[in-house]
Amino acid sequence: MGSVSRRGVLRAGAAVTGIAAAAGVVRPAVAEGGDGTDPVVLAQEMLRFDTSHTGQGGVTLPFAEALRAKWTAAGVSTQIIPTPKADNAHLVARVPGQGGKPPLLFMSHSDVVTVERENWQQDPYGGAIVDGWLHGRGAIDMKGAGAAFMAAILRHVKEGATFDRDILYLADADEEGGAYGARWLVDNHYDKVAAGAAITEGGWLLTGPDGMAPMLASLSTRDRTSILTEVSATGAATHSSHPDDGPAITRLGAALTALSRYKPAVRLPALVRDYFTALGQATPDTRFATAIRHLLRAEAQADRDHWGAVVVRLSDHPWIHNSLLRTTFSFVGQRGGYYSSIVPSTAVAEVRIGFVPDGDDPTRFIDDVRTLLSAQGATLRLIGREGDTDTQILARLTSDLSLPASSVDTDVYRHWDAATREVYPGLRTAPSQFEASTSARPWREKGIPVYGLYPYAVDGDTATRMHGNNERVNTDALRQGTEALYRFLARLRV
Repeated sequence: MGSVSRRGVLRAGAAVTGIAAAAGVVRPAVAEGGDGTDPVVLAQEMLRFDTSHTGQGGVTLPFAEALRAKWTAAGVSTQIIPTPKADNAHLVARVPGQGGKPPLLFMSHSDVVTVERENWQQDPYGGAIVDGWLHGRGAIDMKGAGAAFMAAILRHVKEGATFDRDILYLADADEEGGAYGARWLVDNHYDKVAAGAAITEGGWLLTGPDGMAPMLASLSTRDRTSILTEVSATGAATHSSHPDDGPAITRLGAALTALSRYKPAVRLPALVRDYFTALGQATPDTRFATAIRHLLRAEAQADRDHWGAVVVRLSDHPWIHNSLLRTTFSFVGQRGGYYSSIVPSTAVAEVRIGFVPDGDDPTRFIDDVRTLLSAQGATLRLIGREGDTDTQILARLTSDLSLPASSVDTDVYRHWDAATREVYPGLRTAPSQFEASTSARPWREKGIPVYGLYPYAVDGDTATRMHGNNERVNTDALRQGTEALYRFLARLRV
C-alpha cells in the first residue's frame, strides 16, 4: 500500500468521521475484525489473558506472543525479551521511521493486579461488553490504554505510513510488582527501548458533572511516589476467656483511627497549581470553580487546608483530586491473631503513604506520624528492600521525589495538545501530576520526557474501579480516545 501524507490523513479523517453534534466530539470509524485496528476488539482479546498477580510478577509470555502475532501480521518486527522468571516477558515492536529523530516509545504494562472474583458482576477475564461497557481486569489500568496505543499505530501501518522517527511499542511486565519490570529492562536491554520521548499511563480525560461530556484532558509529566509501611501494636497474649484492657488489636484499631483522621497539609507546587487552574476554567460547576479560585488565592496554610477540603468535597473526582493536593494514607492490609481462643500479642496493618513531589518533606513527615502513633501505643516501620535502613529508604524516596517533571516544550506535547483539541472541540488541556507511580522513572532519570495518559473519558465511578471491583471502560470513549492518538501520530507522518 502506498504512503499517505500527514495532511491527507487529517483531511480524510475529518471527512470520514465528522462531528457528533450531541457529544461535540469527533467520532472515529469502527474497524471490523481482529486485525488490531479496532481498540475495543483488541482490548477484549487482551483482557482474556489472565496476567494478574499479587506482587511477584505475572504470567505475561502468552500475552506477549499473542500481541507479537498481530504485529507480525502487519509486517512489524518484534522482539520478546524473557525475564529470569518463567513465562514472564516483555514485548517490543518497532515501526521504522525516517528523518533521524529519536524514537517515540509507547509503554503499556501487560500485567494486572489480582481480583476478588466473588465481587465481580462479570468474568474479570472474559472481556464482556454489556450496555456499551467493556468489563475486565485491566480495562482501565492499562490494557484498554495499551489497545488504544497499538490500534492507533497499526491503523497507520496498514495505511502504509512512514513516520519521521521510529515508533516503538512496549508491553512491559512487572509494573504492578515483581523484580523484572521497567527498571530491569532498562538496566539490561536499554538498546531495545532507547527513545527520545515516551508515552505511558497517567493523565486523565475527566468528565464534568453530567458524567458524560469530557471537560479536561491532562497529560501527566510527573508521578507521585509512595512507600509501604507497617503500623504495629502489641499487648499481652492470653486466653480469650480473660482479655485485658489493652489487647493488640484494639490498640491497632485506635492507632488506625487516629491516622485516618489526620489530614496532612494541602500543598500547591507549581505543577499542581497549573492543573487546578485549568480545572477551574474547565468545569461548568460554578461552585466548584469558585472553590478552586479561593484555593489558588489562599496564602495562609489554614485557608489552603480549608479550601482544599471544599474542592475535594465538591469534586466529581474526589479521590484523584485529594491525592494531588496532599500526602495520603491508604490502608492496604492487616494481620493479627492466629487462633480463635487466643488474644494475640501483636497486630499489624500495612499502610501505603503517598507523597506529592515538592510537597511534604518525607523525613519530617514520618517523624510526625510516628509521634501521632506513639500516643496510641503503636509504632511505624518503613518497608524497603531487604536489609534497608530507614535512612536508606527515606534517601531513595527523597531522590525519587526530586526528579523533575518532563518538559512540555516538546513536539510530542504540542502534537498531543493539538490532536486532543481536534477530536474534542472546546476541551481544555493541561500538564498534570499523576497520583500514582508508573513505568516512567527509568527513562525520566535519563532525562527523557515521559508523558502519561489514559485515552478515554472517565467519570468518578469509572475511575474508582481501577484496581477495584467491576473495572470497565466505555467502548465509545475508548474508540474516541484512540482516534485522538491516531491523529497525534498523523502529525509524525512524512
